[in-house]
Amino acid sequence: MVGKRKGGGKKKSGSRKGVADGLGGSGQRLSGASRYLGDVLEIFRKLPGRPMNARQVASTMGIADRDIREMLHVLMREQAGKGTLVEVGRGRFMLPEQGESRRDSSKGHLRSGKGGSRPQHGDVVTGTIQITKYGKGFVTVPGRDEDIMLPKGNTGTAFWGDTVEVGWMNRGRRKVPYVARVVKRSRELYVVMLQPVKDYAFGIPTDKRLHRDFLIPARFLHDAPTDVKVAVRLQDWASPDDPPIAEVVEVLGAPGVHEAEMHAILLEYGLPYHFPEDVDAEAEAIPKVLDPKEIAKRKDLRDVTTFTIDPEDAKDFDDALSVRDVDGGHVEVGVHIADVTHYVRPGSRIEEEAVERATSVYLVDRTIPMLPEVLSNNLCSLRPNEDRYAFSAIFELDKEGDVVKEWFGRTVIHSDRRFTYAEAQERLATGKGDLADEVKRLDVLAKKMRARRFKAGGIDFNTEEVSFRLDEEGKPVEVVIKRMLDANRLIEDFMLLANVRVAKWIAGCKGKRAPGAVYRVHDSPDPTKLKSLRQFVAQFGYKMPEMEPGQAHRAISQLLKMAEGKDEERIVKQMAIRSMAKAEYSTENIGHYGLAFEHYTHFTSPIRRYPDMMVHRSLQHYLDGKGALDTQDLDGPCAHSSEREKRAAEAERASIKYKQVEFLGAQLGAEFDGVVNGISSKAVYIELNENKCEGYVDIRDISTDRFSIDAERQCLVGLNTGQEIHMGAAVRIRVVRADVQRRELEFEWLG
Repeated sequence: MVGKRKGGGKKKSGSRKGVADGLGGSGQRLSGASRYLGDVLEIFRKLPGRPMNARQVASTMGIADRDIREMLHVLMREQAGKGTLVEVGRGRFMLPEQGESRRDSSKGHLRSGKGGSRPQHGDVVTGTIQITKYGKGFVTVPGRDEDIMLPKGNTGTAFWGDTVEVGWMNRGRRKVPYVARVVKRSRELYVVMLQPVKDYAFGIPTDKRLHRDFLIPARFLHDAPTDVKVAVRLQDWASPDDPPIAEVVEVLGAPGVHEAEMHAILLEYGLPYHFPEDVDAEAEAIPKVLDPKEIAKRKDLRDVTTFTIDPEDAKDFDDALSVRDVDGGHVEVGVHIADVTHYVRPGSRIEEEAVERATSVYLVDRTIPMLPEVLSNNLCSLRPNEDRYAFSAIFELDKEGDVVKEWFGRTVIHSDRRFTYAEAQERLATGKGDLADEVKRLDVLAKKMRARRFKAGGIDFNTEEVSFRLDEEGKPVEVVIKRMLDANRLIEDFMLLANVRVAKWIAGCKGKRAPGAVYRVHDSPDPTKLKSLRQFVAQFGYKMPEMEPGQAHRAISQLLKMAEGKDEERIVKQMAIRSMAKAEYSTENIGHYGLAFEHYTHFTSPIRRYPDMMVHRSLQHYLDGKGALDTQDLDGPCAHSSEREKRAAEAERASIKYKQVEFLGAQLGAEFDGVVNGISSKAVYIELNENKCEGYVDIRDISTDRFSIDAERQCLVGLNTGQEIHMGAAVRIRVVRADVQRRELEFEWLG
């Protein structure tokens, strides 16, 4: 906290009054700097361990006069010479710490081990920072196994997610890391609630990960109304001891208003919600009619039965399947993917925007596409009854679903039918309707490929998805639980087939030593997390054998199969997912652990994922017989795409959480059954069976006992009764609070 929210108020800019109450100031303009000595030292005593320059001290005292500020600097230098203060570099001073300061006879003043010296230029590393609400920082550096932990006060002017340079300063005999420079902000705009104070305001971040409030001077408020959410742009943050200065750039609206909240979520995660005008203009200029000369260069598959299967509300169709009989009783299956890279060329503005976005974003009520609508919903969308360019992977499969032959290349296709998942599922269930035979034949092959994958150790993380039915004002009126059916799995299995075979073909390119390419990789679990999973499932009677992380996928797969259909299935699956590493994009092919694939990439969704566009270009590069690509050109986009994917997923979860809170906010006092799906030292987290909404119960409000956490067993234990509350436990709750601002649901424990 800063300013009035913490310490009793800041004076107006230009005030020449003395120090605030409690600092011993007389409130009179004094003629000599020495008259301020007592006040200055009192400020340092009230802020121990914090280096400050004369400007910061004067600001704390409510003094804006430049002459007095310069006198304070002279005064502080004088006190450093006497040993009362310590100069720690660049005009910054602090009180000497007892036992750490010593007289430097050559310079005649004190030196402090705490202040330290800056490192040499070559000692810095660059990474992404996360900052706790307590002020500690953790910097993730690519290629480094462990994060760098920064003590409180050493995070500089960085916010959560910023790219920073970390240096080391000498502190006694130790080298202590600190943020030497913010290289790049993770977002351009920040969402805050305005809290007015006289003629200025504080901006309180709605993102709980941001550890500092903003100060918004009168000239930067631009008549924004009070008690609303606004987007602000950081204007200045010269020193971590001062509040960051921001300017209001957009009024989003009142808290709880649907549009305001959706835009706030996008801004919180640094995600765009409109395209620059020049990008839209470039997209609109693309010819809308297929070129006969281009068609002549491609394999023409317009006479082959082809269809898409997608969600009911889908607008972009980036994959289609074709099927026909070939000699020997085999089936030819074509996996046809929108040929995005035909339209989006390197160096174009559309390409630049796609690189930056890296992925489409899916909130509860909208899609924020990676590509302009004219491409994503029209030219690149494999819409029914229209000719479209595609990049295809065509497989000849035997009756067991094994690949006999394969071909990759650019095609022109014509989709005969657009199925929703429900319509395709109806064909599988009844065997009736147009193209029912084709859909059923693909389903038979898909199930055989799926069985082989699971036999090889592939893990079936089939989870339920939550969506909402919204009214005209965006209010949630119903929670919809989406479950994977055979029609969904059919599409998934053939997309997996294409992704695997493309990755394997590229990795095995003849004459190319280690060809540069983009892979979708998934590392093996951390041994510590595997041990925790083994201990956790033991309470349900499941015994997982001890094994190396690289071989654990079979045990996890078997565990999920044993838990299938049981009361504890949901929580066992959830804990197994938590034990796994996160999938990411990389030029180093370490395989995909969770799917049990030695080679895997993303080839099938270039409309919504930039790495898929990179794979299309790499594949064509090698089909043309060209030399190995330089992985250094691919590493940066891979890392950026992985980070953007994570950010998009967090934004999606935030939008779901907001709608869950809004949904149950209209049902305060209602009772529900649920299961414990999270435990901390302060709260029990519960997911409701009926609607999958999640909230918490403060453990101090569980009246049956006082509880402490058993971290190893991941449960709470009553200090008096020995009562235990385990993950997966069935509970009854009452909804008592719904905070849409913090996206939090609070429950009352009923037993």
